[in-house]
Amino acid sequence: MLNLKQKALLALLSAVFAVPAYAAEEVNLYSARKEALIKPLLDRFTEQTGVTVNLITAKADALLKRLESEGKNTPADLLITTDAGRLHRAKSAGLTQAIESYALTQAIPASYRDGENHWFGLSLRARPIVYVKDKVKAEELSTYEALTDAQWKGRICIRSSSNIYNQSLVSSLVATNGVEATETWAAGLVNNFARPPKGGDRDQVKAAASGQCDIAIVNTYYLAGMLSSKDEAQKAAADKVAVFWPNQADRGAHVNVSGAAIMAASKNKENAVKLLEFLSSDESQQWYAETNGEYPIRDGIAISEQLKSWGEFKKDTLNLDQLGALNPEAVRLMDRAGWK
Repeated sequence: MLNLKQKALLALLSAVFAVPAYAAEEVNLYSARKEALIKPLLDRFTEQTGVTVNLITAKADALLKRLESEGKNTPADLLITTDAGRLHRAKSAGLTQAIESYALTQAIPASYRDGENHWFGLSLRARPIVYVKDKVKAEELSTYEALTDAQWKGRICIRSSSNIYNQSLVSSLVATNGVEATETWAAGLVNNFARPPKGGDRDQVKAAASGQCDIAIVNTYYLAGMLSSKDEAQKAAADKVAVFWPNQADRGAHVNVSGAAIMAASKNKENAVKLLEFLSSDESQQWYAETNGEYPIRDGIAISEQLKSWGEFKKDTLNLDQLGALNPEAVRLMDRAGWK
């Protein structure tokens, strides 16, 4: 039997020579994507690498505010959010860091990532025109610019100027046509609105289907979601419209990204890079295209039957860095044009 003194000595030796317990491999992800739209990919990543992903989801703008509030104390290693404009905001706020990754620069075209490698696009989202099939003929449509023509007076639905998707569309027009011409265009577009902007992209489709307008500008993944919805009213509304790809004779249809950036304060940078590389892989790209109604970031990846049904289209090759850089100018001119 050990006496008290011997027990104390044994406890001390055990503490001194004990093998240290290391924390399990992990990465903390803040995601503007809903859990259902990303969790299966994260589970697959954990299966392949053994790295646990701690996921927090919230609205995109709320996540940016949270990161700014947390500052250097944020537990986040990686941010996934929607729109190059938001990714640019995160970089401008000093929330992100540049990374070197051969896998990422090889997988993701230069126009879909930050010029200093602070953020990387992971999937493409197109924002074309949709039209009511029994009221508009495809041959009547041509470009975003032509939506100011008198024939569209009182026939256009679109969401508000506070929406980042519209701000990025206008930024792309500024990059192509300049501020003055784009402001004239925005005023002409407002003049052709069927109603004051309200609601999200699905609401624009519903409004068109119900006869409030004849055409709308929406992201295709919303339309894809409506067509596959269990809500029969949503499916019926989406069935009444068709997709038109504008500007096919010149620069191509406007596209944007969902993308990711590694936080400047990341404490698990190596695992964050691994996860980012995994999300740019062929496997992940195909999952986006099949599940999310978005387009792969590069060619050669299989897409869903729904995306195929809308046909191939020419994409605007504008470097998406420009969407964030020109955002303040775009917002100001939208205000001046009376786009509420």
